Amino acid sequence: MNTLNYSLLDVFTKTPFGGNQLAVFQPNKVLPTETMQKIARELNLSESVFIYPADDSNHEKRLRIFTPHVELPMAGHPTIGAAYLLADQGIVETKEGENEWIFEEGVGDVPVTVHKENSEITKVEMQQPTPLFGDQFSNIEAVTELLSLSINELDTSLPIQTVSSGVPFLYIPIRSLSAIQNIHFRADIWEKYFSGNPNTKHIFTFTTETEHQESTVHSRMFAPAMGISEDPATGAASGPLGAYLVENGVVSPNDNDSYLIKSEQGLELGRPSYIDISIRKDGNGFKKVKIGGNSVIIGSGQLNLF
Repeated sequence: MNTLNYSLLDVFTKTPFGGNQLAVFQPNKVLPTETMQKIARELNLSESVFIYPADDSNHEKRLRIFTPHVELPMAGHPTIGAAYLLADQGIVETKEGENEWIFEEGVGDVPVTVHKENSEITKVEMQQPTPLFGDQFSNIEAVTELLSLSINELDTSLPIQTVSSGVPFLYIPIRSLSAIQNIHFRADIWEKYFSGNPNTKHIFTFTTETEHQESTVHSRMFAPAMGISEDPATGAASGPLGAYLVENGVVSPNDNDSYLIKSEQGLELGRPSYIDISIRKDGNGFKKVKIGGNSVIIGSGQLNLF
């Protein structure tokens, strides 16, 4: 019998039982892709991550990331959580202040910054690939049916548009907090109008009305194609969300074309999550897109692979 250990983390939270759950595996040999997919399906968390030695000796680790249904080329909370665990457990050496790492993921090299203060890991940030803006979605009636909202509850002053930093999400602006809280996601409408297009099958909704004063946006994400009915925190979607907000003038810069945004997510699921988004832009476009947050190690477990 082959026993495989894993750690269980809550990511994008400082509080146990908040944030997004993550299983982190550090196998002593490379597992077949089929086995990793079965493990992710067995645990049925939004994502599980498998950490391997990096191919490049100058990099820290190589990550393979799986939802219950598919492998992802990049994802936010597995990257943040994996880095937190490696730093917190001393598996990768860290010093006080900022520690710059490189993870190898399906999209290529992913820069990670681990912040350490008074011997504690206080924050992990990841830099995401430059967001690419896709087509706008014009079938408003399909969107209202998908979310069980009226057209008046959509913010039609903003586009419904796909943006991607490796995984495409369709961003749908909602007019109010009460409207986004009342979303009833229609899987049948998703299957009919959205599931067949890779640029529209992952649905991200947001409103600038928030529950917490320090937040910029209130977010909800639905991804049946990933095996996730609703996600408590979506790092891979948060960088493109920040770019969308900047591109459409929803947020104002702090200084030097730098934008600091906080997304609250998962509140409807009872798993409050808080994702920091940092955007830097100049006249030539987006220069740097980063997301970050905290994590909590909540437990550990074993799987028996026969």
